Formats: sequence, C-alpha cells, structure tokens
Amino acid sequence: MEKQAYQGVALKVENPITWSDVPDIDVIRVGDVYYMSSTTMHMNPGVPIMKSEDLIQWEIVNYVYDILEENDEQLLNYGKNEYGQGSWASSLRFYNDTFYLAVASFSTDKTYIFQTKDIENGDWKKSSLNGVYHDMSLLFDEGHVYMIYGGGDIKVIELTSDATAIKEGGLNKVIIPNASLIAGPNVGLPAEGAHIQKINEKYYVFLITWPKGAGRTQLMFRSDSIDGEYEGRIALDDAGIAQGGIVDTTGGDWYAMLFQDCGAVGRTPFIVPVEWEDEWPIHKNVYDIKHASSNSVIPAIVASDEFDQALENRNLSYVKNIEVLQDQGLKLPLVWQWNHNPDPACWSLTERPGYLRLKNGRLSDSILDARNILTQRTFGPECSGRVAVEINHMNDGDFAGLAGLQENCGFVGVKATSNKHYIVMVLGNSKEKQEIEAIPITTNRIYFKVDFDFKNMIDQAYFYYSVNEVEWHSIGKPLKMKYTIPHFMGYRFALFNYATKTSDGFVDFDYFRVNKTISKK
Repeated sequence: MEKQAYQGVALKVENPITWSDVPDIDVIRVGDVYYMSSTTMHMNPGVPIMKSEDLIQWEIVNYVYDILEENDEQLLNYGKNEYGQGSWASSLRFYNDTFYLAVASFSTDKTYIFQTKDIENGDWKKSSLNGVYHDMSLLFDEGHVYMIYGGGDIKVIELTSDATAIKEGGLNKVIIPNASLIAGPNVGLPAEGAHIQKINEKYYVFLITWPKGAGRTQLMFRSDSIDGEYEGRIALDDAGIAQGGIVDTTGGDWYAMLFQDCGAVGRTPFIVPVEWEDEWPIHKNVYDIKHASSNSVIPAIVASDEFDQALENRNLSYVKNIEVLQDQGLKLPLVWQWNHNPDPACWSLTERPGYLRLKNGRLSDSILDARNILTQRTFGPECSGRVAVEINHMNDGDFAGLAGLQENCGFVGVKATSNKHYIVMVLGNSKEKQEIEAIPITTNRIYFKVDFDFKNMIDQAYFYYSVNEVEWHSIGKPLKMKYTIPHFMGYRFALFNYATKTSDGFVDFDYFRVNKTISKK
C-alpha cells in the first residue's frame, strides 16, 4: 500500500482501503485532517469517529455516545433486542468551530443531533427529533440549517439555527421526486443514502439506488438552489461500490468515499478518484475494483489486548454516561464495543488485575440474548483471534468462550454442567442452537481460537482449542458465514460469558490476540 502525497499528486491505494466492516461512511476535512463517522448499529459505544491524515489509514479517536437510550431493546429485556437498529447512516459536519453529527434509530423512533467543540476528546451534547429521518444529511448554508432525507422521494426539512429542532415555518418539501428513475425504470431499492454538499455555489446530492437485476449504483444530482430543479445522472455503476459523498485534499484533488458489500466481513470502504467536468464531479476508475486488496494487514481499528494495567500508551475509551465507572478509571481501548448496552457492574479490569472479568448478572437463553458480550471487527482477507480464559468460577449452566458473532453464529467455549466442564463447539442463530461437539476437560485454564477466511468470499470460520497454548485442536465443523439483515453487520470477534441457571458465576480472560493469518489455508 502506498501512502498518498499531497499537492496535486493522486492517491495510489488498493481498495478496499480497510477490509473490514465500516459502512455508511461520511467523511469531512478540517484543515489537513480528515474525520469519518460510520454505522455500528447495536454496538456500544456508538458511532465511531475515525481520524486520518491521508484518507487511507484510519484510527478510532472517539465515539459520539456511550449508550443511546436504556429501553428494553437496548437492554435485551423481555425478548427484545436492537439488532440491526441503533445508529443508522450518520451525517458528520463542521460549521462555525463546532462538529455536528446526526443519526437515526429505528428502535427508538428518533433522529438525534449531537454537537461538540472537540471531536477527538470532547463530550457530545444530544438533542433529538421525533421520528426517523431516513439516511439524513446535514447542510449548514448561510445561516440556514437543512436536513436532506428519504427514500424514493428525497426531501428537505429546515432546522433551527442551533440544529436542535425543526424550524417552525421552515422549508419542508420534496426536492427530488422518484430519484431512482435516472438509473432506469426497473427500480429495486428506491434511491436513498443521501449526502448533500454545497460546492462553488451549487448544491450536490449523492444517492444510491439498486435497480432490479443490477448492482448498487451511485447517483448524483445538482441544482442552483436548495429547493430548485435538480438534474441528475449516474455517478458510478461498478461492482456495487456506492453510497457516500466527496471530499477534497489540501492539494486540490477530490475523492469519493464510498463502500461495497463484501460478504460476511461486512461493508468495506472504497476511495474513488473524482475529476470535475462541466461542474460535475465525475467518478473515475477504482484501483483494483474487481479484486480486493491482497495485502495482509491488521487495520488500526482492530487490536490485541492483554487487559493489563500498563495503560500509559493505550488508546483508551471514555465512559461518561454510565454511573458505575471502572476502578481508577481503567477502561477498554477504543477498538472494543459491547453488543447492546453493557452492564457496568458485571465487568472489570481491576477485580483481578491483568484480566478482563466477565460476570453473569442475569440468566440468558443464548449468546445472542446475553449482555456484556465484548466485540471487535473481523477483517480480510483472513484473520484469527485467540483468547486465554480461566474458568474455575463458572456455575452449572454457564457458557463462556470466543465466538464469530452474527445472526448465524458459532462459538468455541466451555460449558459447565453437573460440576464438570466441557469444551464445546456450537452453531446457532436467534431461533436455535446446535452443539456440534463436546470434550470433557479438567484444567481450569483453556485457550480458544477462531479463524476467519474471507478470501474470494469463501466466508468460512474454523474453531480450535488448546490446553497448553502450543498444540491446537480443531473442534466441531466450519461455520458458513452469511451477512444477514437482522444484524446488518459484518462478523465480529466476541468474548462472552452467560448463565442459563444461576447468575453469580464469572470467568477471567487473560488476553485477546489477533493475527492476520489463519491455520487452515
């Protein structure tokens, strides 16, 4: 991978720029730094803020919220959940020394607008609108604040000057009716995913559509006024790469920041050169668009963790809205996210220094119903994660281990039953689970590994265990991974512990270590 050089020299990079699940991206430049937001659905903390100096290499520097709400859906209560809901397609903007981010949630039926002066370290002030303004995009325009949104018909609504409420008597109308038609009459997915930008006194709206029998297609429209007549054309129709806006470099070059559905790993970000012709941002060829990057690199948004207290150089998360803080402020690095809202009383980095303790605070039917499941993204072309876990405080009916998390999930772990422990490999989903293999063990320390193969969309996961950290044994059978809409998210590494009979057991994870190669080729 070659880093870019500014001052008019085009970027040279293999796509995807990050072979991991970073969908619904919105990218802005502030000075010579770029910031990007992305969708994380039901994961918390939510809406990551990523930073880059070259549009290629990104790291997480902040999150917009720790928890969005505390309803039954977010807390996994009474059979409810937030899978595939939570944060959807955020819009990131910078105006008048303030950063703004809008995001909608179908589980709460609200659209949220956050703002902060310090995007990398600051707290975010939250306001909300009733209802979901689908795939919204913010525009600050000479004292006016607009929000573009919708599917099929693209609409605009005007907000108050502080972007906290709908402006009474403000602009509220359809600006692009039936926007999908410019891609042909066979509409599959109506146009959505709006990104609006004002460039050189013209208004540009970027959308996607998905014609029947074709792939995801990037559209672009332009007008001389926010509610004027829009003319449109296809911006890019190649390999399903679409949805996003454009951004310029300090050297004057322009790029579209889009993403592609890439199988079980998720939706991966792509960078597309843009050249201006007759005031249209023409999307050019994508490097290696047909063959994703073969470089085996661990992206900066994934990392190993020893769970120790040598924290001086760790990229730490913050926990502002949760009342029960971890002792002495010990927190998890920003690469980690919890599945749904965590229970802060049931995890600790200090009760046993050097370990992550996951405690059972309630009973659960399955891993998909359990709280305090700690996750990181997987990545391509292949990746492997392993953990060491100590299990001598598990109770009858407890399960703990390492999973490939999605609706169709699989895990290798320990099952405690009748004062005995078994290594188990389990496949399942939200409706059923199947124990593929069980092996009795007597040791209190055990090692688990899951390998993910995303090459050429093979999309297989393999499960292993070890009792000595040297000799690894395959267990069960491969998981055929599938990207499913119920979760709307690529597969994740997941450290878990849940109880089915009594709720006072716990396990201690010594480490999580990630690798860019797998055992099975």
